[in-house]
Amino acid sequence: MISRRHTAALVVVGVLLVIGVAAYVAPSFGANAILYPKRRPMTRQPSQPFEAVEFEGAGVKLKGWWFHTGEKRGTVVFLHGVQDNRGTAVGIAAHLVPRGFEVIAYDSRAHGESDGDVCTYGFYEKEDLRRVLDRVTVNPIVVMGVSMGAAVALQAAAEDRRIAAVVSVSSFSDLYTAAAERAPFFATTGSLATAFERAAKIGQFRVDDVSPMAAAAHITAPTLVIHGDHDDETPPEHSQRIFAALRAPKRLILVPNARHSHVLDAGVWREIDAWLDAALPMPSRPPRTAPIPGRAPAGTGAI
Repeated sequence: MISRRHTAALVVVGVLLVIGVAAYVAPSFGANAILYPKRRPMTRQPSQPFEAVEFEGAGVKLKGWWFHTGEKRGTVVFLHGVQDNRGTAVGIAAHLVPRGFEVIAYDSRAHGESDGDVCTYGFYEKEDLRRVLDRVTVNPIVVMGVSMGAAVALQAAAEDRRIAAVVSVSSFSDLYTAAAERAPFFATTGSLATAFERAAKIGQFRVDDVSPMAAAAHITAPTLVIHGDHDDETPPEHSQRIFAALRAPKRLILVPNARHSHVLDAGVWREIDAWLDAALPMPSRPPRTAPIPGRAPAGTGAI
């Protein structure tokens, strides 16, 4: 029969073994979690007409949809969140196309049906976006993103002056903080640092450069920042830090009781419409009345 002392000793040894294994595995697991988001299958298809397109990104092919309109008020490029795909844009296009906007939505690298093995949260994704913008013929260009897509939009707008306006929904302020906030309880500062080093080496990118907050200081285009005040995945403080770093013109909307993936309700859409009307020149004749979509998910992933 095993005594209580022996049982306690075995428990201690077991805990130490778990901690030891975690310390060894955590950096590798963390690096993989950063680089290789799960690909979500395409389950939503537009009910309105669209053109199936393929864009040449920075070394990757990107599958997308292009929604055309006769109004030609401008072009909105929509960027989805992590572990999501262009299917999120179905409701976006249904709202914006009747208001005179062409809408482009594509699967980010390492997502959906696009090429790419690793996700870099804006480091290479902003270069992909730059090449997508090369195909746009209807100006002005608005880039709208949710979650990771918002982070990409902000980083791109800091460098590409073709972007006339940005709508950022539920962005993270910087990759390191966003990932550290979601690290498992046994992760240490050292294991996190090692995980990021491994991710940077495998993905061939600089983690410290993935910072929408740092990019915000260089954005000159009007920027609308939206975040749910009950977001427990990416807390609203992320968007508040971005907003503080932005130059004018800028606006921050904190959506009451909204969490990370359900921010775009009918009231928020009315705010977006009014903001776009003020930020962009109006067409010579008013477009058709647009339907107000229900809450649109901001991405299934955490950042």
